[in-house]
Amino acid sequence: MTTMIPTLAAALSAQGYTDLTPVQVAVTEAALADQDLLVSAQTGSGKTVGFGLAIGPSILPEDGLFGPAGRPVALVIAPTRELALQVKRELQWLYAGTGATLASCVGGMDFRDEKRSLERGAQIVVATPGRLRDHIMRSTIDLSDIKAVVLDEADEMLDLGFREDLEFILDQAPPSRRTLMFSATVPAAIAKLAQSYQKDAVRVATATKESQHSDIEYRALTVANHDIDAAIINVLRFYDAPNAIVFANTRAMVTRLTTRLANRGFATVALSGELSQSERTHALQAMRDGRARVCVATDVAARGIDLPNLELVIHAELPTNAETLLHRSGRTGRAGRKGISAMIVPAKMKRRAQNLLTWGKLQATWALPPTADEVTARDEDRLLNDPVWSESFTDSEQDFAARLLAQHAPEKIAAAYLRLYAGKQSAPEELSDYKDGPATADRADKDRAPRDHKSFGPSRWFRVDVGREGKAEARWLLPMICKAGGITKTEIGAIRIQPNETFVEISEPAVAGFLAAIGPDMVLENQAKLTKMDGAPQIGERGPRATKRDYDSPKPKRHAPRGQDAPPPSAQADVAPIQPIPGAADDDQARKPRHKPGQKPERRDHGDALVPYGAKPAYKGKSDKPPYKGKSDKPPYKGKSEGKPPYKGKSEDKPAWKGKTEGKPAYKGKSEDKKPGGFARPGKPSFAKSGDKPRPSASDTSKRFTPPGGAGKPRKPAGKGGAAAPKRGKP
Repeated sequence: MTTMIPTLAAALSAQGYTDLTPVQVAVTEAALADQDLLVSAQTGSGKTVGFGLAIGPSILPEDGLFGPAGRPVALVIAPTRELALQVKRELQWLYAGTGATLASCVGGMDFRDEKRSLERGAQIVVATPGRLRDHIMRSTIDLSDIKAVVLDEADEMLDLGFREDLEFILDQAPPSRRTLMFSATVPAAIAKLAQSYQKDAVRVATATKESQHSDIEYRALTVANHDIDAAIINVLRFYDAPNAIVFANTRAMVTRLTTRLANRGFATVALSGELSQSERTHALQAMRDGRARVCVATDVAARGIDLPNLELVIHAELPTNAETLLHRSGRTGRAGRKGISAMIVPAKMKRRAQNLLTWGKLQATWALPPTADEVTARDEDRLLNDPVWSESFTDSEQDFAARLLAQHAPEKIAAAYLRLYAGKQSAPEELSDYKDGPATADRADKDRAPRDHKSFGPSRWFRVDVGREGKAEARWLLPMICKAGGITKTEIGAIRIQPNETFVEISEPAVAGFLAAIGPDMVLENQAKLTKMDGAPQIGERGPRATKRDYDSPKPKRHAPRGQDAPPPSAQADVAPIQPIPGAADDDQARKPRHKPGQKPERRDHGDALVPYGAKPAYKGKSDKPPYKGKSDKPPYKGKSEGKPPYKGKSEDKPAWKGKTEGKPAYKGKSEDKKPGGFARPGKPSFAKSGDKPRPSASDTSKRFTPPGGAGKPRKPAGKGGAAAPKRGKP
């Protein structure tokens, strides 16, 4: 029997709930009211409301009403900021009738604001692991009254590296608490965490792996490798969902797709980890308000978010595993609503998409993306079935309609309305034909006979004024010409790239349409000029291009080895007459010709004989030198003291030092010729007192100079005081 508190039941009725989902029924059983729970349920199954109902009996008084807010009694931990704020919004309307106060501790928000709201008091706190640990370490939150802890998306928190934070938080909570873990899957790490921090936990499994989510339709759309963006645009246009999410694997892909879709007229917002919290909050609010209809996001940024009327999920890039595919797709088909999960599968990713569906036990419908004609037909159906036709109109609107009918025919008014209606939408994209590649066995068969090249038929040649020197390559010329001329690659024959120009062969039946699509200017996308030719181009005989095998082949030797035949007559014509080498021992070597112009000449050794380049003279060794005599033939070393007078020192032969004062008049000082306190004036008597002492002079080296005003201060060590270089700037 399900336990239901009256205040919570009233909130469910006000929100429009008539029946509970299976997971909500399972976690609110009366027998589980005091038990720890380990719950695994499909994404989008109502887990947030489920654990909100499950913790009610543990935290609410008997009358179902909270008193004044103080220390928190319930703690909900979510892996991402968006999911935490979403959980807080859900619990606010669920506990509105109980008088509960909720607070959030989320990374990216102002820490001081969170601290003030915690000081004012809150019964329920919703937090992310990292920010909650900061509050605990700074003693801004007290967990001593906690009665229930909920870990939402526990598997994702472990994947994001929050294990240590979770263990720290759970160690700070009272041991008597209830611990409820909600997770889409229960891997070994989750089971180990539950075993460590839960007491006799009851396993509640409502997720069935045998069947996929019945409210989500999976579609795998195969496209050519260069038509991925065009397929995304056509899928968005075909389904015209009120809200849609396009998933990408990297931030760079999110930025590129956001720019591309915005340029095509879609109201688009981005959601990735590089955005600030305020930017991410504004993006989600724009989706909820209807100001934006398409959200391009990465996996982590969109984890657990719930947008109203989200009917379409597009996988622009395939996820790395089946669990990520399930979480992405779980953004739609929530709470009984229907949704579509469309996988864009390029030709090179078809095998990977099949493996993802197999690993996830999913059944998908394989098809091609909507074509431009299909998108146009769907627009016409939506126009004919628009609810506006069954609405009533005001008198002013009917009067204006009568004026239009008086001035224009009904067919003209309808055509104008159709054009206005179509102008509000982005034009659909033309997709190229998708063809599967050859079978693996055919590709692996290397011994099969070469295929027969059929004749291309009548054709016309065109010249493009860009060539090999302009980095022209067939891999980008071919799609550019096809797109500009409205033709396919089967209607293009040979492409001959020359140094400064390129010649392109186009089938004769396609030439008229090709010229009409190009236009009279005959200019391609990259401003390359196209010229029609009268006949086939006259391409010189250059021979085939050198391949890597040609470069890897051994180069011919410069000099033929001995014993080989002489070069052919055509090569001998440029060879100088043979000159005999005097003294050569080998006849073959003596017949070698002299060098050609531009080659290195022969060199001569120490004798007069010519030695061909590359040959070395015979090694004579060191025995031909005269024997080493050593240095003993020199006279013995006498030293520097022999033949010199003995050293007398510097004091000898010099008069005694008399100092600078001898022979000089007594120092009178500069003050004798100066006025007191003034400068000296030549030719005028001094007004100094007779008892004044002479001022010391810095030029007097007979004794240490003492500056005026007292004894000098001791010098500081170098680099720390007066001996250091003066510093620049302010002291």
